[in-house]
Amino acid sequence: MLVAIVTPSYNQAPYLEQTIQSVLGQDYPRIEYLVIDGGPTDGSVEIIKKYADRLAYWVSEKDSGQAEAINKGFARAKGDILGWLNSDDYYFLNTISVAVRCFEQNPDVVMVYGDMMAVDGNGKTINILKYKQLTLEDLLCFQIIGQPSVFFRRTAFEKVGPVEPTFHFMLDHHLWIRLARQGRILHVPQVWSAARYHAEAKNRARAAEFGREGFRVLNWAKNEPDFAPVLSSVKRRALASAYRYDARYLLDGGQTLSALGAWFRALIIHPPTALARLNILVSALLKLIGLSYVREMILRRRQRIFSGDR
Repeated sequence: MLVAIVTPSYNQAPYLEQTIQSVLGQDYPRIEYLVIDGGPTDGSVEIIKKYADRLAYWVSEKDSGQAEAINKGFARAKGDILGWLNSDDYYFLNTISVAVRCFEQNPDVVMVYGDMMAVDGNGKTINILKYKQLTLEDLLCFQIIGQPSVFFRRTAFEKVGPVEPTFHFMLDHHLWIRLARQGRILHVPQVWSAARYHAEAKNRARAAEFGREGFRVLNWAKNEPDFAPVLSSVKRRALASAYRYDARYLLDGGQTLSALGAWFRALIIHPPTALARLNILVSALLKLIGLSYVREMILRRRQRIFSGDR
């Protein structure tokens, strides 16, 4: 199987080389790697040129954003298996060969996903995100999968694609939902990638905007004949999950009171969903009473444990 990996890039020079090396350093021999750069001003092009002879294609030109860059890459790619890796994330060794083996052993599977490590701007481990085997219903209830650890079949993507360009924060999750309607998705309990959380990343810089797209996903599914019946079967859980998702990112975006409001809406609509993330409530309350340093101490302690410095 030929595996096509697309890296959409824009002004991520400090991290881009590690991203490229993590793809080119895979042990799987049949990789088609495309880098789609959005016309940077930070020296990214010079980094890409260093590896140009090992790339199937690269371009540096202005585009409308991440979705356009991904779609542009997939339109040129010929791979049987597709994935994208943002220019501040990276794969671990053997990731692609394991993913290919999963597809070969499970011909009915349209998408595979592994676990993901969260790291800071310096590459230090913040958390390890371990997922579970999910269903379409789970995805509609905002069980989120770390995008760098996902691969999918071209045949399924061609039926549902392209990546929706009007989404800027949930474009990956929106795609996973559409792919899950095409066949079985499979979780592999191995850490396949690292996603970087740093001040310039949109999961930090524009955190408060994520929740709005969550509600857009629900409205879209409600009006789609293929998804409306499934959504109806988990309606209260899905709506509560959207509010909980909103609360999490509002908290990350510094909007503590709004985060509390969203969490309590989730509690009213479907208590088990809100209570499953009681940490959102606790973190918001700590911020409000001026004890946010307690949360920071806990997070630093967890980071030391992950790094082996106890």
